[in-house]
Amino acid sequence: MIVVIDYSMGNLRSVTKALEHVTEEKVIVSSRAEDILQADRIVFPGQGAARDCMKELANHDLIDVVHEVANSKPFLGICMGMQVLMEASEENDGVDCLGFYSGKVKAFKNSIDQSQQRLKIPHMGWSQIEQKTEHPLWHGIKSGSRFYFVHSYYVAPEDEALITGQTEYGIQYASAIAKDNIFAIQAHPEKSADDGLQLLKNFTQWDGSL
Repeated sequence: MIVVIDYSMGNLRSVTKALEHVTEEKVIVSSRAEDILQADRIVFPGQGAARDCMKELANHDLIDVVHEVANSKPFLGICMGMQVLMEASEENDGVDCLGFYSGKVKAFKNSIDQSQQRLKIPHMGWSQIEQKTEHPLWHGIKSGSRFYFVHSYYVAPEDEALITGQTEYGIQYASAIAKDNIFAIQAHPEKSADDGLQLLKNFTQWDGSL
C-alpha cells in the first residue's frame, strides 16, 4: 500500500492519479497516523509556503509520524515535501523545518540567465535535471530530461553528497536529493509527462535500498 500524506498542502489528486496510472498497488490519501505507519511506501507532497506547511503538519499531529516513516520506509518527497526536509527555510522571515538534513532552503535572488536577462521568480515551467549520482529512481530516465517546476526557493544542503539531481536557473541548485530510503525532488513528477511517470513507477518498485 502506498500512502500519500494529506496535511492540506499538496496537489493530492494529480499525485494520486499519476501513481494509480503506474502501479497496481493500492494508493490512498490519508492524514491518519495509523494508515501512514502501516504503509509500504510514503509519498510526501506539498505546495505553498514553508510556514504553512509546518503549521499544518503540527495541526494534523504528523511531525513525529513523518519522522518515523522517513526513517523506515521508501519515502518520496515532492516540491515542498522536499524543502521541509531541511533544517530551516528563508521563507516567511525564517522557518524551522523538519531537520532531516543540514542546510537551508534559500530564495532565488537577482538571478540572470546566460544572456544577462533577469529570470522570473517563481521558477515555473520545464527545466532539465542533470543526474549527479546513480539512483534506482532514475532508471529509464536520461540525464538532462526535462521536468516541470513551480517554486521560488531552492534547497541548499550542506552535504553535497545528498545531491542526486541538479538544475540550472541562474545558479546551479539541488533539484533532487537522496540518502538511504529517502528520495526527494523539487519538480512535480506528476506533471512531468513520461519521465515523471517513469520516476513514480520506479518509486512504486523501489525497496528503499541503493
